[in-house]
Amino acid sequence: MNAKQEKGYIALLGWSLNAIEAAASFDRRYLVVAPEWAEEYCEKHQIPYLAWNFERLNDRSMEIAEKLKEMGVDVAIPLFEETVEWAGAINAVLLDNPRLLGQAMLMRDKSLMKRRAQLGGIRVGIFEEAHDREDVVRFLRRVNQTLLKLDGDPNDPIHFKAFDKAGCLGHRVIRTPDEVDGIPDEEFPALMESHLDGWEFAVEAWIHNGKIVFLNISEYVTLGYSVYVPASPELEAYRPQITQQIKKLIKTFDIEFGLIHPEYFVTSDGEMYFGEVAYRPPGFKVFELLEKVYGFNAYQATMLVFDPKATTEEVQKFFPKPVEDAKGYAGCFGVYPRRRVVSRLEIPEETEDHPYFDSHELTPPAQETVTKRTAFGTHWGLIYFAGPDAKTLHELLKRQEDLDFYI
Repeated sequence: MNAKQEKGYIALLGWSLNAIEAAASFDRRYLVVAPEWAEEYCEKHQIPYLAWNFERLNDRSMEIAEKLKEMGVDVAIPLFEETVEWAGAINAVLLDNPRLLGQAMLMRDKSLMKRRAQLGGIRVGIFEEAHDREDVVRFLRRVNQTLLKLDGDPNDPIHFKAFDKAGCLGHRVIRTPDEVDGIPDEEFPALMESHLDGWEFAVEAWIHNGKIVFLNISEYVTLGYSVYVPASPELEAYRPQITQQIKKLIKTFDIEFGLIHPEYFVTSDGEMYFGEVAYRPPGFKVFELLEKVYGFNAYQATMLVFDPKATTEEVQKFFPKPVEDAKGYAGCFGVYPRRRVVSRLEIPEETEDHPYFDSHELTPPAQETVTKRTAFGTHWGLIYFAGPDAKTLHELLKRQEDLDFYI
């Protein structure tokens, strides 16, 4: 039997063309599990495919696990927040480890996740669950009372987040009781958190046999707008502390393999607070940015650390040295129209002519009226930049916030 047959057979849960292309050019058998609308595309492009609609886990959930087991699949990899729980349920069967489902549930429920982190001795802000608007008003008042605010002092904001959505979706910043009225009923129950002042950043950590094999620090310029990799030398100075935090997280959440994407805050006195952790690739095309500076495919890296048949040697050989092997910095900016009515896309000259400008994926507007952003909203497309200096890139990404791309 040759070595090739010793490599795992993987199922990708969710639809991502970049992940599919990475799998097709990798040395593993793969299968895409996606909703029925993907079937035609898969047949046309000869992509191995299995139809499945990822509604809430229910009585039929075991069907997919049994089906994949019969096909000889070794492991399921979640590509999106919505498929994390499914991967946990499926891998509990494929890897004969019932604990994986419970672990996936923790990774999906932000409230449970924070409790588990607290139990593991990880620092978190104050948080509570909200079942209705009154709970939100009460929490806002209590947090500000705790901070010894006097009448007339501006409130410290609180954060209102969906229990099980990805990243910025459903995330609102609330400063006054009046803002609570705008929250629709369907956003409850939700998680409320106190505001942490500090430097917010994200981590992508690939884990194999319970150990970190590659750790990237992604630096946000403005949350929801821009990110770059690797982090600036100022943030990279915290790498030893960040590594310790990730080891604590691995131990607390019992993580043996895979990719995790946690977010943290460093406060002005150097304390590190845990925000949340996701068990899936990050948003904002961070995988593509990593490939730009390091040359390795982060989707393939994820398939490798998920594969139970991957060897330690193979895993170690795959990854570059963090920071040291990076060729400069790469970042992207999410464009939101700044006007209420737009008619065309126009990339500002100062953006396009900048030596760090790389490419963009913006399209002409489909409609003229820009829908009002609720919470953090969804950007209209990304602009990519790359260059040798972190400070220049940081300032460039910040500058884009003042420019109009849709006029």
